[in-house]
Amino acid sequence: MNKRLYVDFHILQTVPPSCINRDDTGSPKTAVYGGVLRARVSSQAWKHAMRAAFAENAQLDVGKRTKKAAELVKAQILALAPELDADKLAKKALENAGIKFDEKSKKDDTVTKALFFMSTAQAKALAELAVEGSADKKQYRDALKAAPSMDMALFGRMVADDPSLNYDAAAQVAHSISTHAVQNEYDYFTAVDDCQAEDNAGAGHLGTVEYNSSTLYRYATVNVMELAGQLGAAQAAETVRAFGEAFLFSMPTGKQNTFANRTLPDAVYVTLREDQPVNLCGAFERAVPRSAQGYAAPSKAALAQYAQQMYSSFAEAPAQSFTVGSGLEELAPAQTAKAMLGALEKAVRDALAGNEVG
Repeated sequence: MNKRLYVDFHILQTVPPSCINRDDTGSPKTAVYGGVLRARVSSQAWKHAMRAAFAENAQLDVGKRTKKAAELVKAQILALAPELDADKLAKKALENAGIKFDEKSKKDDTVTKALFFMSTAQAKALAELAVEGSADKKQYRDALKAAPSMDMALFGRMVADDPSLNYDAAAQVAHSISTHAVQNEYDYFTAVDDCQAEDNAGAGHLGTVEYNSSTLYRYATVNVMELAGQLGAAQAAETVRAFGEAFLFSMPTGKQNTFANRTLPDAVYVTLREDQPVNLCGAFERAVPRSAQGYAAPSKAALAQYAQQMYSSFAEAPAQSFTVGSGLEELAPAQTAKAMLGALEKAVRDALAGNEVG
């Protein structure tokens, strides 16, 4: 029985002038890698975009990360027994489960001390216990441990006050970085006052926006066995597909109205591995040089060459590989994104069946 199974996603994506992920000063995030400055998009920014994509899919079971967890339980209590004091019961249910509230909050005493990640099934289970009048705190804790949503299993949950309620994240998402050196630029803009006097030629507002453009290398991995342990084999395979679709097609929305920078990947390489995850960012430790070909094509060539180098020296070749787009055919035959996601789901399902995971 193979106890290791990982799906690695490698994406090359060109982004035009944009500022999709800013730091505390409003500048596009950057990082120094290979001795040169790179554009960077944090993993948190892209995971948020993915969770937003999950929420738009009515077929996916997603949780809520909020300080207003009591409101989620309250809604379930009202659905079961609208005549009861739902506010009081919801707060008590969470307290019985070990969740602490912010006693310093002057506006709302049902706000938790920290953000709490909870599935609809968990909120419903707490509501049922509250309506039944259960006083068994273990039952409430058990209700919060069972039935995680798919995004909770993927991205994990940390509860500082009660580590027994934690979930280990089955997915890891790397910070995306440009395959080449970048230099931030500034857009100087003005806004005209439509109602200003005719003899006033000045602008009503002046400002600057910092931006850059780049070809990004994006990487994420999913521990399929960890996911199956939380969700079961069938849902794990579906979740891997949903994760892949969201990772391919989502994008952080920073300054999107200003730059209209929404793009699709240039190339996608997905592997099913039975040893360990392998981030191929080393392909770009030496920054891709500027050329008449741009950056996307040389980045594809560098990725393919580096992957083959790794497979011939340090890591085994993947159990299965899939590519989308042109330029990576030497790693695997190219397919459409839809066909690749379907083949990936089937491959994961078959691999879990071979591992006798129910």
